[in-house]
Amino acid sequence: MRVILFGASGMVGQGVLRECLRDPDVDTVLLIGRSLIARQHPKMRQIARPDPGDLAPLHDEITGFDAAFFCLGVSSATMSAADYKRITYDLTIRAARILAQHNPGMTFIYVSGKGTDSTERGRLPWARVKGATENALLRMPFKAAYMFRPGAIRPMHGEAPKASATRIALKLMGWTSPLIQAIAPKSVTTTERMGRAMLNAAKHGAPKTVLETADINALGAAR
Repeated sequence: MRVILFGASGMVGQGVLRECLRDPDVDTVLLIGRSLIARQHPKMRQIARPDPGDLAPLHDEITGFDAAFFCLGVSSATMSAADYKRITYDLTIRAARILAQHNPGMTFIYVSGKGTDSTERGRLPWARVKGATENALLRMPFKAAYMFRPGAIRPMHGEAPKASATRIALKLMGWTSPLIQAIAPKSVTTTERMGRAMLNAAKHGAPKTVLETADINALGAAR
């Protein structure tokens, strides 16, 4: 299986990359992001793009892939509504449209978030933008598209978020994170489960197009 991974430098992307490189069914992982990561692997290639949504010049490099895992994301807390939409919706949709043109047999998986508003009419602007992004992706002519809506995500193998606020929050949670996951398994997933769930969805499909935390955990546990 040949996979394109967006956002490998983020916490979720790091976890997904680890699972892709460990999976014997994956022979190629193409990373696309704003910068290269400091890692090498025989399965892995990297392309740095100032605008990761601008894939038109890469038609040869992005053709012939089975799956795309879109783990790029930003917080809406520190940016204007226009900038959040530009990065969350516009960039994602531009990239996906090009991928769909070149890979009609592709499975596209988008990391969204808990609380996303599929109606696009709710009171939270970020949730509306995420909902619009999901809806647009589900209308595209991919073989399949799945929207992952995790709640809290626990890093399992040294993955670290890029945002300092998130790093601090995870550090403060410390040993309580496994306890929270044990008490409320439907609210917490892990980077490992995210990666395994994406791979299983790409290989075998998923029971629904929009997957919440409990769905991700169940799919990520499957072998």
